[in-house]
Amino acid sequence: MLGRLSALAALPWLDGPAVQAALRDAPRAALVIGNAAYPRAALDNPVNDATAIADVLGRLGFSIDRRLDAGRQSMVDAIGEFCAKVTRTQSVALFYFAGHGIQIDWRNYLLPIDVRLARADDVMRQSVDVATLLDGLGKADTPTSVVILDACRDNPFGAAGKTGSGLSQMDAPTRTLLAYATAPGNVASDGDGRNGLYTENLLKEIVRPGVQIEDVFKRVRLSVRQRSQGRQIPWESTSLEDDFFFVPPADAHVPTQAERDAAFGKDRDDWQAAQQSGTAQAIFAYLKAHPNGHFSEIAQVELDRLLAESGEQRIRVQTSSANPYSQGSAEAGRIALGDRYVYRFVDRLHQDERVFVHRVTRIVGDRIEFNGGKFVTDLLGNPRREADGGVLGDNQLFASEYSIGKEWITRFDYTFPNGKVDVVELTCRVVARETIDVPAGRFDAFRVEANGWRLYVPSRRARTYWVAPGKVPRFVAIDTVNYDRHGVMSASERRELMSFTKT
Repeated sequence: MLGRLSALAALPWLDGPAVQAALRDAPRAALVIGNAAYPRAALDNPVNDATAIADVLGRLGFSIDRRLDAGRQSMVDAIGEFCAKVTRTQSVALFYFAGHGIQIDWRNYLLPIDVRLARADDVMRQSVDVATLLDGLGKADTPTSVVILDACRDNPFGAAGKTGSGLSQMDAPTRTLLAYATAPGNVASDGDGRNGLYTENLLKEIVRPGVQIEDVFKRVRLSVRQRSQGRQIPWESTSLEDDFFFVPPADAHVPTQAERDAAFGKDRDDWQAAQQSGTAQAIFAYLKAHPNGHFSEIAQVELDRLLAESGEQRIRVQTSSANPYSQGSAEAGRIALGDRYVYRFVDRLHQDERVFVHRVTRIVGDRIEFNGGKFVTDLLGNPRREADGGVLGDNQLFASEYSIGKEWITRFDYTFPNGKVDVVELTCRVVARETIDVPAGRFDAFRVEANGWRLYVPSRRARTYWVAPGKVPRFVAIDTVNYDRHGVMSASERRELMSFTKT
């Protein structure tokens, strides 16, 4: 089947993106701040962390402004100078802060060493608002901005108005990756060694050649979770538009179809080996090798299941609809025995309408059976067997977690009841959080846009779907449109929820 995919190379929508030469060759600038000498709450590692990060970034071509144990005025001046510099030079901008941070009324503040907090108003007057930095970088219109906050340590400063521990969730502005040492609303360890746990692993990952920045942080997240046994799990929000590499690949050509096929084959083989092993260690290894792989979402939910069975008490992102600076995030809902879903299917081209009733009758491992096994999904609701007898390979149409800007890929075989085989490949991206009305009611949902292709009848597939994990474990609605090789619409279908009941 992989060999047949080469026929798709001639289709215009499969052209790979041009090499981002301008971004690769752009100047790089970093502002690195490490604050440890707080009079009432000294920390062990921020100065070490900032020093090590600055040294590594310097070797990676960043011009460095390093501030250690900085007071408020020094921090304000440094941020102003940094934003002016990246505006003038149009540099890739990286800001790193290690030290104490606090959230007040959903805003995040970085604390200088001369802070003296007695009440909530003191935080705003004596510290540095992260929004000020983000606004400055936004006005600079840099090609890429990276903001890394290792400021989620347990905070001993008393201040009324706190809306939670650690840092508050924020959505990354345009062309920005925002990274926290641990999930919003949680605290991170200062570490027992020379560096904090988060920065220790970040230092290892940013020097790996040819690794996209999102994959760098995914690997950091996995390593920190593994070491902390789930008590610390780093978090990111991204709106990056182009690929950025700390260490660009030596060979920056656009992969050929044959190379893409080979990479997929390796991804699939590694995933199958991890499945056969059936251990958390094997799943960790797969995810570190393929952090954005074709099976990484289903691997993540399998890892969660295995670690929960072993007793891991995993922290969760603390999200709230009251937070005006984030559209939030949500883990995939849990499909349970007895759940009953009624969907309406509409074929718009042929004016056909049908109703399907799906009731969960059995759950075994990662397999969920509906209607006595006539319809089967995995734990995320990804279909594996259709009611008409069609069979899907491992796929991740649906993800383990949803947040604005999240992107993932899936590629899988579809075997028709007559034995013919199709191949589907899609790139999925969470593009909005919005209200959708369906027969089952009104839902606050994440909208996902998935675009890709089918092989069997070469065609482009565009799929939009809405999920509301906090309300319904499966999808709320799906619109699917297929176009043939000439761009003519060949299918237009909608599935929407009519009712959902739990028993």
